[in-house]
Amino acid sequence: MVSGGGVGGPIVVLMGPPGAGKSTVAAELAQLLQAPAADTDALIESREAMAISDLFVERGEEHFRAVEREVVADALASFEGVLALGGGAILAADTQAALAGHPVVFLDVGLREAVRRTGLDQPRPLLALNPRSAWLQLMQARRPIYERLATVRIDTSDLTAREVAEKIADALGLARRDAG
Repeated sequence: MVSGGGVGGPIVVLMGPPGAGKSTVAAELAQLLQAPAADTDALIESREAMAISDLFVERGEEHFRAVEREVVADALASFEGVLALGGGAILAADTQAALAGHPVVFLDVGLREAVRRTGLDQPRPLLALNPRSAWLQLMQARRPIYERLATVRIDTSDLTAREVAEKIADALGLARRDAG
């Protein structure tokens, strides 16, 4: 086991807006550290047996956020690897409190790069109507929370996922175990 997180908790938690690269960086960092990776959005989809975009439509954002709080709390308590949070998971006060004491990395990204990475046709329920404007509004509301919760902030614009993973490992003093 790679050191970094608490006993029974993640080595590192990644958070940030849509398009920051949370899932991709989590996979790269996990490979670098030879640890498992998990994405709370994927865990929610598995638990609910439907895509998040469908979950929003069929059961509503309130239901999604309730499930998200439970999934995040479970992962923060027991998952021992690299954990990527959904972009809005940090909005819940319970989640903010649960992140205390964990190494938390804010993966920051600018609008232009986020749009390039996500594409505008991707199923992102909160960005559906006017994706650029919605993304900017999300960031205006979430940035102060991301910044307050972060142990480390890394701008992922113009960096590969591998470069971001290496920056995280260096910033947190995590021992690299990957030969590649």
